[in-house]
Amino acid sequence: RQEGYRPARARAEFAQAREAAGQGPAPAVAVVTAGLELDFSLPLFTSPLVPTVILTGAAAAPDRVAAAEKAGARVVVAGDGMGVDPARAVRALAGLGHTRQLTEGGPRLLGQLVAAGVLDELCLTLSPMLTAGDAQRIAGGPSVAVPRRFELVSLLEEDGYLFSRYRRS
Repeated sequence: RQEGYRPARARAEFAQAREAAGQGPAPAVAVVTAGLELDFSLPLFTSPLVPTVILTGAAAAPDRVAAAEKAGARVVVAGDGMGVDPARAVRALAGLGHTRQLTEGGPRLLGQLVAAGVLDELCLTLSPMLTAGDAQRIAGGPSVAVPRRFELVSLLEEDGYLFSRYRRS
């Protein structure tokens, strides 16, 4: 809602690789939402090359589900009640053929993915700035009984920014 995401577009330089991998012309965008309080007139819903997937809970308001579907989105129930279960969401997306998933979200969603044990990689960017405040960790939410060990796969630097990629050991 705040960032105004647009649908992914097809890129000529990736077309051959996507086709060879059995993928569509552009990645699908999936939105995790309990209340479906989204503007379904936005291009993300009305004009994607691949229908936008909305992951929600079983208690989502039927009128909002209908509005999403009318706009062209594919609504997938991936949780009981109002919430979305991260493991169920990952399985549901894989069932639709989306086996490579890139997740962007806030600390709460990341924390839920960590706690559910479905995070395979973490891309983390560090900027060369210091600040203070009461911000939470990068992953907030349910605690995990045993911390998961990740290994550094790559580390790039540009203008003092560090771009790191970690994979589950």
